[in-house]
Amino acid sequence: MALEFTDANFQVEALETDKTVIVDFWAEWCGPCKMVGPVVEQIAKDFDGKAVVGKLNVDENPETAMKYGIRSIPTILFMKGGEIVDRQVGAVSKDVLVKKLEAHMA
Repeated sequence: MALEFTDANFQVEALETDKTVIVDFWAEWCGPCKMVGPVVEQIAKDFDGKAVVGKLNVDENPETAMKYGIRSIPTILFMKGGEIVDRQVGAVSKDVLVKKLEAHMA
C-alpha cells in the first residue's frame, strides 16, 4: 500500500531515506488523479521494500505542495537523496512511471 505523505512526515519519509521515492501529489476532486491512484498503489506493491511510494493530498498538506511548486495535479515527483530527479505531470500509464522509477533506482 502506498504511504500517506503529510507535511508532518515528508522530511523523514521522503527526504531522509536512501531509497528512490515516488510522491503522487493529488486531490479528492481531481478526475485524472483518480485514474493515477490505483496505478500508484500497484507500483507501491510491486516495489515494496525497494522504493518508497506514496501519495500527498495537496488540499490537506499545502505546505509541501507549495514548497515543490506543484501547480497542476496529478504531479508525480521522483526523488533520490532528498532531491528531485524527475517529474511527471498529468495521468500516464503504469509503464511510463515504472520506467522512470527503474531508471533512477540503478
